[in-house]
Amino acid sequence: MVDKNKPFSHLDASGNPQMVDVGAKKITLRVAKARSIVVVGDEIIAQFKDKDIQTKKGPVFQTAIIAGTMAAKKTSELIPLCHPLGLDNCKIKIAINPQSEIVIDCVTSLTAKTGVEMEALTGASVAALTVYDMCKAFSHDIVIKETKLIEKTGGKSDFKR
Repeated sequence: MVDKNKPFSHLDASGNPQMVDVGAKKITLRVAKARSIVVVGDEIIAQFKDKDIQTKKGPVFQTAIIAGTMAAKKTSELIPLCHPLGLDNCKIKIAINPQSEIVIDCVTSLTAKTGVEMEALTGASVAALTVYDMCKAFSHDIVIKETKLIEKTGGKSDFKR
């Protein structure tokens, strides 16, 4: 539920954008998990056959994992008011679910004063975009169905979907 009386943390009293001051926050272990789901269709799924597809650009899943990890590390360069963080860890796992969808999970962690959910979301998103890019030679009928935060811990308010 959204608290309508709570101000946006990235706006000052005049409504101008600002980076959130995390100076007084406690240093804690922060962990976040995000998920993206890519629907590629039966023709592309059939190419995987329980393994990665090798394309001219390289293996799809392995390349997506590397791209997602690189993106998670550069989140503050992509999202304007996001704090620059030195991640302790970023793990991306890719699997095909029973609905023949490609499921990308990105887990990020660090010990710091601010959370890592934007890094997890960015990692999952860019991995999904990479799957799209590498599979479009087979078909453009590809949909990035969703990207969402699954859980986050270690901050003032934990969250679990």
